[in-house]
Amino acid sequence: MQKENIESILKDYHCPYMGTDLISGNTVKDITVNGDNVSIKVVLGWPAEGIMQDFHENLTAKIIEAYPSAKLTLDLSYEVIAHTVQKSLERVKGIKNIIAVASGKGGVGKSTVAVNLALALKEEGATAAILDADIYGPSIPRMLGLSGRPDSEDGKTLQPKVGHGLQAMSIGLLVEEDTPMIWRGPMVTQALEQLLTDTNWKDVDFLIVDLPPGTGDVQLTLCQKIPVSGAVIVTTPQDISLIDARKGLKMFEKVEVPVLGVIENMSTFICPECDKTESIFGEGGGEQLATENNVKLLGELPLQKQIREEMDKGTPTVSANPESPTSLAFREIARKMAATLSMRKKDYSSVFPKIVIQND
Repeated sequence: MQKENIESILKDYHCPYMGTDLISGNTVKDITVNGDNVSIKVVLGWPAEGIMQDFHENLTAKIIEAYPSAKLTLDLSYEVIAHTVQKSLERVKGIKNIIAVASGKGGVGKSTVAVNLALALKEEGATAAILDADIYGPSIPRMLGLSGRPDSEDGKTLQPKVGHGLQAMSIGLLVEEDTPMIWRGPMVTQALEQLLTDTNWKDVDFLIVDLPPGTGDVQLTLCQKIPVSGAVIVTTPQDISLIDARKGLKMFEKVEVPVLGVIENMSTFICPECDKTESIFGEGGGEQLATENNVKLLGELPLQKQIREEMDKGTPTVSANPESPTSLAFREIARKMAATLSMRKKDYSSVFPKIVIQND
């Protein structure tokens, strides 16, 4: 048995999350073969707590099937690193990756998806946070059950609030819930920048930014001034929703922010009385949008009364019922999204020391 034999097996092991094999995905860090003793080190670039045991068992079985006499030591882990952002922009201190969650129009459940997606990333082993970028209609505080103003240790910066293990910041934490934000565009965009850069984020792997619907000032500010690693589009199967979702997707393409995939929300309605499902908003819209634009359909989520009730109470689904089918669907979506990002170009700038030239 040679090293090349093991490499051949790993090249044949297709990962559905990355869409490629372990060798091509650059996840195999070391292979050592000494007689029947085989040692393999695999480091995934995305949080995968929910599938680590199955992943380990399946890969072990595949190798033992090919070489029954092998005495295998498989070191399987994951590590989230920073990925490249728009040209001329630098990453925000304390944050590795910023993911924008957007929709072309309101009413598609984008904020609900954003909160549960962030929680799903946390459940998968990442350090996650969420920024409420909807200045006019902030909803994240209520969805996470947060209240009260954020603390400030120096009078200049803010400490993020923490709800269900998520670091969070929102303009809704700085004003009363019933106070309208009667601001013009420049004030809104400045507020968004300050909420991001003046918050002391702590070792965040993924910051989910819940964008307001549309393609206006806030969205353009995010694309032009905030270092974004990728974007996710939320839509319903309905044609009216898809029309606007396409606009959001094209906006990210034009400003060179990679779209990691499409999430179809309210895909089916689940009757709370009989559990019968019905496609009241149509079928296949999210898949069609993803196919047309050569991106992944990350997943489909149901329209369910329980999800709405839990969000209104400040106990999001992934936190309130972590083993429910909907929560497991969110975790599957989170893995696909993070794995897709892991295949993109890495940002190694933080590894290299800054060179300073001084005159004697």
